[in-house]
Amino acid sequence: MSEIEYRSSGVPLESYELTRKDHRSQKQSEEISEQVRQQVDEDNAKCRADPAMAERRRQAFENAARLMQSFKKQDHEIMRWRVRLYCGHIIETKAHYTYSDPVAAGAYSKRCPECGRDGLTIVAFEPLGLCAEPPAPAVSPPSVLPKKPTRGELERRVKALEEENVRLRSQAPDEAAPHSRSKKS
Repeated sequence: MSEIEYRSSGVPLESYELTRKDHRSQKQSEEISEQVRQQVDEDNAKCRADPAMAERRRQAFENAARLMQSFKKQDHEIMRWRVRLYCGHIIETKAHYTYSDPVAAGAYSKRCPECGRDGLTIVAFEPLGLCAEPPAPAVSPPSVLPKKPTRGELERRVKALEEENVRLRSQAPDEAAPHSRSKKS
């Protein structure tokens, strides 16, 4: 795994004071959420009016869910983050380890499990560490190299090859290379 430099913002989280930017970001998040809700309501109304469209939509959601499950990451690929939400509560969230902060990973807003408010922006964060230690690199067994022949073995092999060479040269040309016979014209 490559080395990622994880960022912190607004640390320590317990004493973080909201900024104008935080207020603007939360307001923008709420406006976007409302627009999305309106779009979903319109889309749902269209699906209720057209059963074929509703079935295509259901199938598309099932396909998307299967695809997302096929990309399940291992615990050593997930970074844990401690985040402060706009409401002031501090929670833990997770993101893929390749992101330097939870906002960059798409965790722009969250539902607060303490106060129940939804769509709260993350105003401060700090990395906690991976969910699990990366596995140790696989150790390949030492390669088994053939045993180096001894001098005696090499001398016997040379002698055997010389004897075969003499035998092949002593054979008649027709016996040694039947495919090289010349055609008489």
